[in-house]
Amino acid sequence: MSCGHAVTPMSLTNWCRRLLEQGESRFVCGVYGCSAEWSCMEVRKMALLTQEETAYFEAAMAYNTKNNLQTKICPGCKSDVVRENESDLRVRCSVCTANRRWPYEFCWQCLREWKGRAPRSDRCDNDGCCDQSLILLHTCPDITFESVEVTGCPSVRACPTCGQLLEHNKTQCKNVICPWCQVSSVLCLKLTDDCLETSDYSVHCSSGVAPRQTSIPVWRRK
Repeated sequence: MSCGHAVTPMSLTNWCRRLLEQGESRFVCGVYGCSAEWSCMEVRKMALLTQEETAYFEAAMAYNTKNNLQTKICPGCKSDVVRENESDLRVRCSVCTANRRWPYEFCWQCLREWKGRAPRSDRCDNDGCCDQSLILLHTCPDITFESVEVTGCPSVRACPTCGQLLEHNKTQCKNVICPWCQVSSVLCLKLTDDCLETSDYSVHCSSGVAPRQTSIPVWRRK
């Protein structure tokens, strides 16, 4: 790696995936005493990532960044701005508004001056404005479990409690423990306790496989 430490493609992939599952948005060296940060391009090259792995890594990085940071940089004045309404992508910058003497608003998602109607939670009218996490949920392949009789289930899910992107490792039971909120969930998008009332850890969910998600839940902390 660029920091001088040697790593195999498989161990690099596993280490970076672990970081993403812990909610990190940066890839840093895991060697004790080394705090070097690796770029996504370097990780992709040295880990020999597949197209699916690359798409997952990039979407997870973007999503973790969005959740870890309470502020974003205004594209107009470069000052930090806090979004007050999590269900509205349109954000007003008070600094730009004061300097320009008219309301200046930008899109929280694509970081360009706002276009189109509001409020909106999906996108603005700028070309290319989209949520990469939603694209991944829509395009990810179905998962094939090694020991669970489940078919037609997307390999990537958004945690129904906090929205963290989750990918099953295909082994053991169908449950997934979200590293972000520590709430146990299953791929039918029910909480484990609710699912196990009518099902079991290693059999098809009684309610069937939930359809692909078209929105990402927002974790509202109490």
